[in-house]
Amino acid sequence: MAENNSLFGEFKPISYEEWHAQVIKDLKGADYGRKVVWNTLEGISLEPFYRFEDVKDLAYSDALPGEKPFVRGSEPSHSWKIRQDFRAADPAEANRKALKALQKGAQSLGFVTCTPLTYQQLETLLNGIDLTTVPVHIVGNGSDASVPGMMAEYAAKHHIDPNAIKGSSGFDPLAFLMLSGKTPCNSDSCQCVESAFAKAGNTLPNFKLLNINARHIHNAGGSIVQELATGLAMGAEYLQRLTDAGHSFDDVAPRMLFVFAQGSNYFMEIAKLRAARLLWSAICDEFNPKSADSGHMCIFAETSEWNKTIYDPYVNILRATTEAMSGALGGASAICVQPFDAVYSCSDDFSERIARNIQIILKEEAHFDKVNDPAAGSYYIEHLTKAIAEEAWKLFLQIQDLGGFTPAFRQEFIQKFIDETLAKRNSNVETRREIILGTNQYPNFNEKVDAARLKKPHPVLEGGIRPIRLHRAAEAFEAMRLKTDSAAREINVFMLKIGNVAMRQARAQFAANFFACAGFRIIDNLGYETVAEGVNDALAAKADIVVMCSSDDEYALLAPEMFGLLGNKAISVIAGNPACRPELEAAGISNYIHVKSNLLAELKQYQQKLGL
Repeated sequence: MAENNSLFGEFKPISYEEWHAQVIKDLKGADYGRKVVWNTLEGISLEPFYRFEDVKDLAYSDALPGEKPFVRGSEPSHSWKIRQDFRAADPAEANRKALKALQKGAQSLGFVTCTPLTYQQLETLLNGIDLTTVPVHIVGNGSDASVPGMMAEYAAKHHIDPNAIKGSSGFDPLAFLMLSGKTPCNSDSCQCVESAFAKAGNTLPNFKLLNINARHIHNAGGSIVQELATGLAMGAEYLQRLTDAGHSFDDVAPRMLFVFAQGSNYFMEIAKLRAARLLWSAICDEFNPKSADSGHMCIFAETSEWNKTIYDPYVNILRATTEAMSGALGGASAICVQPFDAVYSCSDDFSERIARNIQIILKEEAHFDKVNDPAAGSYYIEHLTKAIAEEAWKLFLQIQDLGGFTPAFRQEFIQKFIDETLAKRNSNVETRREIILGTNQYPNFNEKVDAARLKKPHPVLEGGIRPIRLHRAAEAFEAMRLKTDSAAREINVFMLKIGNVAMRQARAQFAANFFACAGFRIIDNLGYETVAEGVNDALAAKADIVVMCSSDDEYALLAPEMFGLLGNKAISVIAGNPACRPELEAAGISNYIHVKSNLLAELKQYQQKLGL
């Protein structure tokens, strides 16, 4: 029998310093901090590699799923609920869709309301739904506290065990304050929280009475850290109010449902949910719980609205898939994938089926529910969890120093840090440091959409606190492109490719993507031997803009010739930022597009020059 000789002995341990030295060597003089260190929007600097030494001192490293501090999950085993939401404006139609969804794989239901439900509407919505097996969530604006009472009445009327009913009421007056600038009860102290819990606290013990909609921070443009810190502050305020009113912590905490958005920053979104449970457990410890299980966080994850688009909407399916994956791997208790067309239309059976099937595939084919906390042990994700938790805790403490969520919101502390982050994110989108596929990069050249798709901004209410405004990254680009789509004539952009073959092709591709983001028609070709030939074809094609695509060295000679031949018959543009730009500008050539251009601002200028 051959000896079992381990090969590991032939490889000596490698220290961090040796790894780092090798990276520096491979960079060949490039700046380490600029080239490989990622500085996130949250102010976290991430190294290109992590080792066991980076996570060996984590206090929770030995905790199992379902054990404090619940980083590895709130339950011993992980199998999230596939939730699907339906608009409840027509209760009978919403019920029909819900029953069909349950037959096709949905495990939990949400009914989205714009106005408070009546009992009769609730009867219609719940008709034929087995409340002992299917959690039902009412999703409103956060102001309606009547749902638990109506659910209890429904249970009594239909002889349903109230202990078996799960779901949530959607009651979240702090979210209502955040979106409207006013409290539902027109009281500075928001007394409706205490009164609502007093009325419903003894009914439906497994039904969540309070929602914490931190997702609004994300969908307003806030960062992961801001979403997390704000959600924790809202949850802590509810706990403080209700325990001060005489309710037991162990009665209150389990009746809360946290709602987070899942964005496209895959690994950070996984770590966000893990960090959320860690920090919530720490907050709960301050209330001296009788049961350790009272401190676990129940998380509902919903795919982001921030990054969804009305142009090239099928890309939304890809975005939603990775977002659902991060929610599942991060340990959400339930996940809702919004249909790909939800941001611009009333979703139909097709888009709802695709949304539902994303999660079914993750469960039944990818088996994401078969492993508890798959992220555990990943040095990168464990480090991310720790880093996000530390930054979120700092911001949470700042909010608490101002008196908690409500005082901080009234002082516009929360609005201001969202504004700052939104400005950074918008700038990143405008300059393509943050890519929105199909919007600011690789647009569908031939796509046209109806202007009715672009929803009006949420109105700002008079007389209240300044609310936050929900926002999508693509909104400004979409408004610009819709202006082109609705114009009386087509805008033609001609690629004049000449000179160095590799450079002209690369720059033509860049320029085509650049101008197509505004909905301009791109006219491409194989290239020209002379400038005169290209200009003649451009004028024959009725070009409004002619983009010279060549090498920097050739621009000095070729660009002035094109400019002279075109005159005022079309706008001359140079693809690139050549060293000879000062000489070209002296000759009257003023338009240049390159990787550092503000895409949105420059495209708007071209629209203005062309009278759109």
